[in-house]
Amino acid sequence: MINVTQTYLPPLEQYEKYLKELWENRWVTNNGKFVQQLEADIKKYLGVKHFFFCTNGTVVLQMAIKALQLKGKIITTPFSYVATVNSILWEECEPVFVDVKASDCCINDALIEQQITPDTSAILATHVYGNPCNVEAIKKIADKYNLKVIYDGAHAFGTTLNGKQLLSYGDVSTCSFHATKLFHTIEGGGIMTNDDVVARQLYLFRQFGHVYDEYFSVGINAKNSEFHAAMGLCLLPEVEKFIEKRKLVADWYAEELKGLNIQIPHSSLNIRYNHAYHPVIFESEKKLLAVMEGLKTENIFARRYFYPSLNSLPFVKKISCPVSEDISSRVLSLPLFYEITREEVELISSVIKKILN
Repeated sequence: MINVTQTYLPPLEQYEKYLKELWENRWVTNNGKFVQQLEADIKKYLGVKHFFFCTNGTVVLQMAIKALQLKGKIITTPFSYVATVNSILWEECEPVFVDVKASDCCINDALIEQQITPDTSAILATHVYGNPCNVEAIKKIADKYNLKVIYDGAHAFGTTLNGKQLLSYGDVSTCSFHATKLFHTIEGGGIMTNDDVVARQLYLFRQFGHVYDEYFSVGINAKNSEFHAAMGLCLLPEVEKFIEKRKLVADWYAEELKGLNIQIPHSSLNIRYNHAYHPVIFESEKKLLAVMEGLKTENIFARRYFYPSLNSLPFVKKISCPVSEDISSRVLSLPLFYEITREEVELISSVIKKILN
């Protein structure tokens, strides 16, 4: 069976070294040594001033909205995982969808201004598949209208833009470290900012709003454990190796699927891409469904990522986003993970070619 992704695990003995220390010192949570070390290492890797290791990629979005004291309407993308819009709704704000660009599936910055009203407080955009939003254009809009900018960078770890880590942009950026991601901590998420005031609030939010016996604000429990941090410490030094292999796999797919009537989302900006996913856009939903069925007969499981377009969910205010609606019906993420083989890529590609030719 070939799944759309497969969790990478380090050599067991490498992880056991951390477990041995945990068994000896019994400090397994509450901002322990490994959490602090991972935060320091990721801050250095990303080139950011503040970074907090948290429980998952959804809670950090909620913390970002709360820390920036957002109210009213938040402009966002319809082409993302449901956690993006759920976080806005959970914090009792209103998502206002702006359609995406067909080239990279990221929010269309040229359409943002027409959706801004006096009730708009922020832009929350997703770096889709690890491809960057047009951060410079979005910053100009945000500065013009005094809006905050949050980037959902769940897929963006390791992508650079103009030589700078993509997750360093925005008032706040967030990331997911779920087991399916390029870099993971089994379960986990991260939130980063260069603003000292916002960072202080994020620090308090993560631990119930207090430090020892002194209480400063409302808070939640968003702390992560030493066990999760230990996994991150095992994998962080391997990130560049992961990206290199994923690029190789993408090259295999490009070679095998050359000439077919499919599109691959891509960025025209100056990036080093992390190859977080390998999405392909078919000419019709009918072709997509036929490919999925054909792959399943070979025990190969791709994923409709993202589907459906979030503006079509039953619990949101409907706004027409024709590009997102169209692409979400035709896009499929093919299997991509560190240990996938050339032979497996050839098998996947042969099924697709047989159906499309």
